[in-house]
Amino acid sequence: MTSQVQVKSDIYGALPSGASVTHYQLKHPTGARVSIIDYGAIITSIVVPDRAGELAEVTAGYPDLEGYLGDTYFLGAVVGRYANRIAHGRFTLDGVPYELPQNQATNHLHGGPEGFYRAHWKSRAFSNDEGAGVELSLHSPDGHAGYPGALDVVVRYHFSRSLCLTVEYEARTTKATVVNVTQHSYFNLAGSGSIVDHELRVRAERFTPTDELAIPTGLMTKVAGSALDFRSFRRIGERLNSTEPQIQMANGYDHNFVLDGTPGELRPAAELRCSKTGRILSVRTTEPGMQFYSGNFLPRPTNAQPHSPNLGYREALCLETQHFPDSPNRPEFPSTRLDPGQVFHSKTEFSFAVE
Repeated sequence: MTSQVQVKSDIYGALPSGASVTHYQLKHPTGARVSIIDYGAIITSIVVPDRAGELAEVTAGYPDLEGYLGDTYFLGAVVGRYANRIAHGRFTLDGVPYELPQNQATNHLHGGPEGFYRAHWKSRAFSNDEGAGVELSLHSPDGHAGYPGALDVVVRYHFSRSLCLTVEYEARTTKATVVNVTQHSYFNLAGSGSIVDHELRVRAERFTPTDELAIPTGLMTKVAGSALDFRSFRRIGERLNSTEPQIQMANGYDHNFVLDGTPGELRPAAELRCSKTGRILSVRTTEPGMQFYSGNFLPRPTNAQPHSPNLGYREALCLETQHFPDSPNRPEFPSTRLDPGQVFHSKTEFSFAVE
């Protein structure tokens, strides 16, 4: 058996326009694999072994393209131009006001209803000595979703022999604009069931508290002594129903953490582990922040809607590396501005192991 990660592609389905969606699979000799489609730059599947070598799916997803076409949870997608929220769908840049579509109450969320997760990206496979990958590219026209500047975006997924999935982003613009992109996979290291017994550590001394619409107040508050203190491993369910206002407003965790260290440098962000399977997920990033979302608004099972594996209330979680929510309206936050001649670059690693 070869020691290399192999890449193969096939047709996943067709869009309403008739365009074919390509499916790529990056397969490790152990049987571990990452599956990607060029609609939404979506990761549809990540399969990795547990401590006994048994393989299982550790992301939430749909069985076919139709599920992704109707998705409202951003499962596995690259979201942008602006990941997370912009208050009232408005920001001002160089004295010019811009209006964006509001798709979550009065907020603009994850690029709006026609964000990057709704786009058909150009794609190609590649391989090197360390593994294999997929490069996806997208042209976002000037004015699309209200944003200034024509933006050219490239996303590269690379799956290595060490079971590390690297996601790299680049973007260039023709006008001053704002950019914030992230990967929106939902993880469950047990393969199914609740994530409340997963243990999480977040490398952050501070977080950005929010109002009732999940918009940051502008503060960067210490996590010490609060339900958001994950500086050492804590069971997620331990304080998931805390009476603290931040937890009550979000119905759990849906918060941006101010990551320790220097933004722009690749450094540890979080570790997630599951004692049942021994699987560990380690996240490293160049981004200043990370949104931890505990699946609070995934569907609850009802008689009318059967409970789908890995797509239920608190049965999957997100670790979204990012710039802070509403940064275009918060000069005290790290800037998301991109000017012509500059190159936006961001890198995040998702490494899988067992204990």
